[in-house]
Amino acid sequence: MIEFSHSKNNGLTRISSQPIVLGATIFVVLVAAAASIALWRSYTGTSPETDRVVAARQLQARTAQASEQLVEKTKGLEATQQESIDQLQVVQDQLQTVRRLLAAQQTETRKLSEQVGGLTGAIDGLRQSFASAQTSEPSTPPSVRKKPAKRQAAAQRKRAKSRG
Repeated sequence: MIEFSHSKNNGLTRISSQPIVLGATIFVVLVAAAASIALWRSYTGTSPETDRVVAARQLQARTAQASEQLVEKTKGLEATQQESIDQLQVVQDQLQTVRRLLAAQQTETRKLSEQVGGLTGAIDGLRQSFASAQTSEPSTPPSVRKKPAKRQAAAQRKRAKSRG
């Protein structure tokens, strides 16, 4: 048993005594692994780095496109809002004009009502004076010679126009 452990120690000692061979072997294994990875990537035609770059560029393009769409929609909303403001201003101006016209019409209506009231009072006064004048006149009609029918009708119309 001693020999067995001695031979085991002897094998480790032998490997550690030649570190250059050990380093060269590890280097060859690493180069072979790197070469196999490179061959595998070139054979499949894909590389994680290029996939990541492509995905990042696509994400940037989508982000830029979404940004542009937001800007366009915002501009559209601004234009619509400005149009609404302009239309509201026009409606307000029209409403003010209608209010002014209504006030002027009400003033004119008041003036006309006052004039109608004045005319009504004047007509009532004329009726009263005419009625009092008829009651104070003698009951016998004045002697008037008879006029032809045409002249008499024209005279009655003139009297009616001057009274009324």
